[in-house]
Amino acid sequence: MVHRLVVSYGQPADPAAFDAYYRETHTPLALRQPGLVRLTFGHATSLDPAQPAPYLVAELDFDSEQAMGESLSSPEGRAAGKDLANFATGGVTFTHFEVQTASSGR
Repeated sequence: MVHRLVVSYGQPADPAAFDAYYRETHTPLALRQPGLVRLTFGHATSLDPAQPAPYLVAELDFDSEQAMGESLSSPEGRAAGKDLANFATGGVTFTHFEVQTASSGR
């Protein structure tokens, strides 16, 4: 079963600089983490204008919670974590969960 780490980034001081740094520097660092199965990301938009959305949301998939923990504590995972201070000026929130699949039964 897939275990997912969700990283939500707040509004950066300089969105263009954030985007360039995220694509060119941080994503390659994150992709070096051992045990990472998939990394997806995108700019979020709230369906409710009264509730602000994160600026960017990244989802990192691992084979298990243990694999995620080992990856984050690896030298590559620690390097990616330390890199956040270089660009995440709007703050960052981490959540994780075991992915479950629902079916509509159709």
